[in-house]
Amino acid sequence: MKHTAITHRFNDLGRRQRGASLLEAIAYLGIAAVVILGAVSMLNSAFNSAQANRVTEQLISIRTGVKKLFMGRVGNYGTVDFTAAAVNAGIFPSTIATSSTTGSATNDWSGAVKIVGNTGTFTISYEAVPRDICIAAISGATGWTEIAVGTDAGSKINTFPVSPVAANTACNAASNTISLSSN
Repeated sequence: MKHTAITHRFNDLGRRQRGASLLEAIAYLGIAAVVILGAVSMLNSAFNSAQANRVTEQLISIRTGVKKLFMGRVGNYGTVDFTAAAVNAGIFPSTIATSSTTGSATNDWSGAVKIVGNTGTFTISYEAVPRDICIAAISGATGWTEIAVGTDAGSKINTFPVSPVAANTACNAASNTISLSSN
């Protein structure tokens, strides 16, 4: 009889040890949550990096288009806003919304994109750029004569490549206007 009681006791232990306890399930869920949060954070960082690369590519494309538009008149860009002429000439990349009716161009953050001549140079203004995108975009900027962020004359950058510290200092607002000059 004792043998049967011992056997039942072992069988009960075996049944109790099957599966995971509530504490183990909570631990598994906690680990899964940490993994998911890490993946979402990395995905957000990847999207920001892709947006910064896209801004850089857009600006280079616009610069190249303006230089082609003024090929016979290099160094004589006038002193007017020629965004409408650039829209009608089709120099803006397809990733920038343009309107031939209003002669305007708009970036991903609903900010205006403008091109203004300054006799021997021209300036591309890119409005409403988020801080993190601004920092990454001007840190990777090359081939420009000057970069200014906002309306502060002290934020003009003439030394390239732009250091991350200088970019961080220049892009100090949540929404920034980047003005890049080229000749």
